[in-house]
Amino acid sequence: MTAPPDDCLARNEWICGEYLSTRRQIIVDAVLQHLELTALSVLIALVIAVPLAVAARRWALAAGPVLALTTILYTIPSLAMFSLLLPVYGLSASLVVAGLVLYSLTLLVRNILAGLRAVPEDTRQAARGMGYGPIRLLLTVELPLALPAAMAGLRIATVSAVSLLTVGAIVGFGGLGNLIYTGMNTYFKAQVLTASVLCVVIAVLADVLLLGVQRILTPWTRAGRS
Repeated sequence: MTAPPDDCLARNEWICGEYLSTRRQIIVDAVLQHLELTALSVLIALVIAVPLAVAARRWALAAGPVLALTTILYTIPSLAMFSLLLPVYGLSASLVVAGLVLYSLTLLVRNILAGLRAVPEDTRQAARGMGYGPIRLLLTVELPLALPAAMAGLRIATVSAVSLLTVGAIVGFGGLGNLIYTGMNTYFKAQVLTASVLCVVIAVLADVLLLGVQRILTPWTRAGRS
């Protein structure tokens, strides 16, 4: 028996509306997992990267080791990274999150450190002259002025995490990567294309969202360009 002319699933077409309607919950679950693991990974990386960048800015001797370590981590291939972390985390979502955190550190630490180093020294001296202590100086002067560079790093790290998360499909926690992986194994065209397009959409929307947040948090940069 041949497939009906309108049965795009049976014909295994790349673009198939029936796939979207019949697999809606599967797609939604994959998207939610993708968003959850990406957001968690980048958030943890940010929490770690800020103290590392501040330490590298405060103590010159710390800058070299911090930058070297994060750079080395970024050069490790993703499959090798997950394999190295496997004895610690096992086949779990934590394995994928830990890998993405380590990859994100390079982008975040370098950009936050660049932003801190770009703060004019006379601005720091003026704040100290007004009685600002180290912590108040960091929180109210240095970090706000470093925001443009930090947000640029955050945007790149987030988009990279959206992409790298798909590799987590090898352990069953790849979000949309799970659909891409199984779809490629079975040559399920509609599933592969749909999941791939959704990954691109998530990356673009995340970048646009963070760009909007950056514009809200750094209004002086817009004033400077106008």
